[in-house]
Order: sequence, then structure tokens, then C-alpha cells
Amino acid sequence: MDNVQSEKNHKNKRKILVLAAFASLLVVVAISVAVVQSHKHETNHGGEAVIKSTCATTLYPELCISTVNAAAVSTSAIKSSKDVLIAALNYTIYTVETNYFTVKKIGSRSSLTAREKTALHDCLEMIDDTLDELRRSEMELKDYGFKNYSLADHKENLVNLLSAAQTNQETCLDGFSHDNADKKVRQALLDGQMHIFRLVSNVLAIIKNLADIEMANNAHSSLGRRLTDEEGWPEWLSVGDRRLLQSSSVRADVTVAADGSGNYRTVSAAVAAAPERSSRRYVIRIKAGVYRENVEIPRRKTNLMFVGDGRTTTIITASRNVVDGSTTFNSATVAVVGDGFLARDITFQNAAGPSKHQAVAIRVNADQCAFYRCNMLAYQDTLYVHSLRQFYTNCFIAGTIDFIFGNAAVVLQNCDIRPRRPNPNQRNMVTAQGRSDPNQDTGIVIHNCIIRPTSDLEPVQSRFPTYLGRPWREYSRTIVMQTHISDVIHPAGWHEWDGNFALNTLFYAEYQNTGPGARTTNRVTWRGFRVLTSASQARPFTAGNFIAGGSWLSATGFPFSLGL
Repeated sequence: MDNVQSEKNHKNKRKILVLAAFASLLVVVAISVAVVQSHKHETNHGGEAVIKSTCATTLYPELCISTVNAAAVSTSAIKSSKDVLIAALNYTIYTVETNYFTVKKIGSRSSLTAREKTALHDCLEMIDDTLDELRRSEMELKDYGFKNYSLADHKENLVNLLSAAQTNQETCLDGFSHDNADKKVRQALLDGQMHIFRLVSNVLAIIKNLADIEMANNAHSSLGRRLTDEEGWPEWLSVGDRRLLQSSSVRADVTVAADGSGNYRTVSAAVAAAPERSSRRYVIRIKAGVYRENVEIPRRKTNLMFVGDGRTTTIITASRNVVDGSTTFNSATVAVVGDGFLARDITFQNAAGPSKHQAVAIRVNADQCAFYRCNMLAYQDTLYVHSLRQFYTNCFIAGTIDFIFGNAAVVLQNCDIRPRRPNPNQRNMVTAQGRSDPNQDTGIVIHNCIIRPTSDLEPVQSRFPTYLGRPWREYSRTIVMQTHISDVIHPAGWHEWDGNFALNTLFYAEYQNTGPGARTTNRVTWRGFRVLTSASQARPFTAGNFIAGGSWLSATGFPFSLGL
């Protein structure tokens, strides 16, 4: 019994010693944590100041601060605005990746209609595009902070990519705005899509601010946009591509012929067999014929070129439309997602007709794309210039409501733009530009074109008012310059979208236009509308300045003018 009690006492002493040691350890840990926290508080003051000052330049500064705090291991790691930018970009990429699964989960609901399923598929495609654009932005910034790296030299590409990433979020939501049944799904997506929109907006604002500071400090002369020669193409078209576009004969890699005399009978089959991520131009000749199909050039199919036998003889046509259950985005007869796409001497048509509402002939959400001597024919929403950099020259574009629309940085030059007869009680709108953030580089520029009615509209044009455009988004931007405007255009020139929406924040401008519809005496008096009075005001919107940024346009061989 005594031995047992002695053993118990020994064990109790050991327990007391262990507990005492553990308590001492807790005290040491507590003191250490307090010291670390005190030190962290002292050293973080600089990091917090950098975060606050950098985020102050954004449209959503509180979100920016919380984002960086969430992304950074500790604010003490933030030494400069560059660290804030990288942290904000990384967090945005992570959020987009997470959002994919949220959208996927919503898409698994059994109660979804066919169009809602299509719209959710569009959303998933937009998320994929957004991730691609954000990761390309990440690559543009990989050498940021090293010697000889100029953020100003990368600004144009970065702003271009981030503007597109923002546009994708709104495109996703647009797919659920066609009827009341869609609105419940739209509401389920709204917070997530707009959260990403704002995150991208903050990254975009930081980049623009830092690049502008760098240019001011270094007297950067190029301003991120450079001219090439007096012929007038944006730089991103190479000499080789220019020859392809202007040459009377082009050597094709493959031929499409509906009668079986070529390599393929359908355009889609030729695109599917084309090389992926090609660094060289891959030419698909499309022989005369009517090709009734929907065609998509996927993102991985880069540097493709379509060459038709003539825009009145080579015709790609289909008829998807919103009334019959499509989304606007998915209704396109031809959808271009692969960068560097070129086309000449082809008609792109949506034959759904004026009663089918939105029905797109061609949608382009790819970078550095150009079209020469092409027809774009439909009614509402003919040409969807969705995003990134685009150029159209010597093209014929016909439609009714918002028939040139989207949020690309796009120049239409030497084009024949034709409002056509709509349904009774409808108005024609030539443009509906979708810029939604003042830092986006996007806009529609109509330069040296002709705007006149089609033969079916001309005798009855007094019954169908036609306008140069209306503001689809808050910072809508459209410039019409050195263009002949017939009396088909209403004297007011422009029309509201919804009451006073965007009238103070839009940017609509006219410069040196001619013709009876060009008189500006009775134009709208909105704060956002202006008549440009000097070449220096108009010059930023020339092809050389507005969509330059490489040597891409000079390469197409299409005729163009860089300046006024």
C-alpha cells in the first residue's frame, strides 16, 4: 500500500512539472506573439500606406484594400505599388477559378430551360476566356520590376486584355435578359460576375495609373501606340498579311467546296482540321457557294484566314436567333475566338429576319482580327464586335437595331454602312457601344465611311427614324469622323437608351463629316456628346492610334489609313 502511494505521489509530481513547463511555454509563446504583433504593427505601417495609396486610384478602393490584404501573406511583404498590383491580379485569377464551379453548380439544376442551359454554357466559355486573358496579363507582367522593363510599353496589351475580361462578365449576364423566366438565374449569377468585374476594374486602374506615372517621369513619347507608314494600318498587321489581303491571288492551304471539288465540303470541317496555335498564317479558300452552317473558330485556332471567291458568291449563312431560343452571343452564324483571324471576299449572314430580334451574322471576340471586302448582313445585332482589337475595311454592313454593337477597340474604315427597313414602329440604331469602365480602351470608330439607307428603306425612311447610336453601357464611346452621312440619319443624331442613363458619362463625337445628315445644328445636347473641331482632338481615334500596338495590321495587305 505504501509503495503504491509513493508511486502515485511520484506520478503527481511529474504531472505538476509537465503542467508547469507547459504553462511556462504558453507564457513564452504569448510574449513572443505579442512581440511579433508589435513588430508587425510597426513594420506594416509602410505596407498599409502603400496599399492604401495604390488602391486610391481605383474605382473600388475598399474592395482593392481587402483584396490585397486577403492575397498577401502579410502586409509587410508589400513594399511597392507593383506588389499591390501582383497581389490584386493573383486574387482575381483565384476568384475567377472559384467562380467556375459556382456557375457549373447552377448549371446542374434540372429546372433550367434550353436557353438557360445555352446561356450558362456561354458563361462557362466566358470564364475560360477571362482566365486566358488574366493569365496573359500575368505573362505581360512577369518581368515587371526588372531592369529595362517599361510598363508603358506593355500598357496597351494589358488594358486590351483586361477590358475584354470585364466585358466577359457582362456578356454572361446578358444571356439571361431575354425574358422574365431568365431573371432568376441571372440574379443567382449577378453578385459573382459583378464582383469579378470590379476586381478586374481595380487591376486595370492600377496598371493605367502606374503606366501614366512612368510615362510622365520618363517623358515616354510613344504613349504605347505607334504609327507605321503613311498607308494607314495599325501596326499589328504584318507586311506578309497585308500582301495576303490585297493580293489578287492567294495560295491556300486547303479548299472548301460545297460541290466536293475541294478538300472539305463545309467550312466547319476545314476549321476543325486546321493546325492549333499556329504561328504562321493558315489560309482556307472557300469557293463560290452558299454554306448553310454555324462556324466557330476556337481560341486554339490562331492565325486562320478565310478567302472567298467574292462577297456576292461566297456566302456563309444560318438563322439562330433569340426568339427561337438562342442567346445573342450564341446566335452568331460565324464566331471568331482565335486571335489573328483574317477574312476577305465573303458574306457573313444571319437570315433569321427582322421579327426574330437579336440574330448575329458574325461575332468577334479575338484579338488583332481584320476583314476586307466582306458583307455582314442581318437585321438586329448584325455585327457583334465583342472585345479586343479589330479592323474592318471596304466592308458592307447592313442591319436595323444596334447593328454594330459590342465592346471591342474597333475601327471601321471605308465601309458602306446601310440601315435597312425594320419592322413597323421600330427605330434603327447604327451602333450600341458597350464600354462600361472609364479605364477601358474600347470604342467604335467609324472613319471615312458612307452611311446611307438600303433600297428598301430609302423610299420610306421618314417612317423609320434612324440614329448613329445609343449608349448600351455607362461609358459608351463612339466616334464618327470624315464620313458621308445621308439624310437617313435623324437631325438629333443620337438616341437615348433608357431615359437619362449614361448621357453624362458617354463619349460620342463627330468630326468633319459631310452630307445632309452630318449637320450638327440640331444634334443632342447631352454632356457626353461633342463636335470635335481640330485634328489634334480627332487624331487619337485614327487607326494608327486607336488600335495600333504592334505591326499586326500592316501585315494583312488590306488597304487602310493610319491617320486622318
